[in-house]
Amino acid sequence: MRVFPAVLGPLLLLGGVPPLGQAVGHRVAALARVEGIDITVPVSVSLGSGFVGGTLTESLGTVEVTDFRGPVNPNTWIATVTATAFVAGAGGAGRTIANGRVSYWSGPVVRSTGGGTLVPGQVTSAQAVTLGVPRPAFSKTSGNGNNKVSWAPTLRIAIPSGVVAGTYIGTVTHSVA
Repeated sequence: MRVFPAVLGPLLLLGGVPPLGQAVGHRVAALARVEGIDITVPVSVSLGSGFVGGTLTESLGTVEVTDFRGPVNPNTWIATVTATAFVAGAGGAGRTIANGRVSYWSGPVVRSTGGGTLVPGQVTSAQAVTLGVPRPAFSKTSGNGNNKVSWAPTLRIAIPSGVVAGTYIGTVTHSVA
């Protein structure tokens, strides 16, 4: 049995592809909680497909934080990430993949401008964290002045053996404060 996920409004398909003409919904949430800081994420990501009882690993695309607060000192920030469960149809038994089975690692800096100390939440897959609770994705721990940083996180989903084939949709949320 195959699983087809998509992320950022993740979508996980178990079984075949969705029927022709059926739209597959993806949702992404990006929240900026401090004036002068912005975070952008891909609109949607298809995680491909996987097998029941297997593991699916896929990049989420580029996430970027822009801090344009200028000389505010200190202008540090932390970006956090969390996920909902991945659900097929109305959910319920055999149609839900808990967010505790969804792991994330930020990877290193892909691109940055401006000064300050930029710290990835999890540089490698060995440091991956589950998204059952909000986790640090990236942070700026020192410095002032405008800056921008981007990273390309990876999501890993451990697909339970008891789920049915279908299209599973969830949401990965990044926020910055």
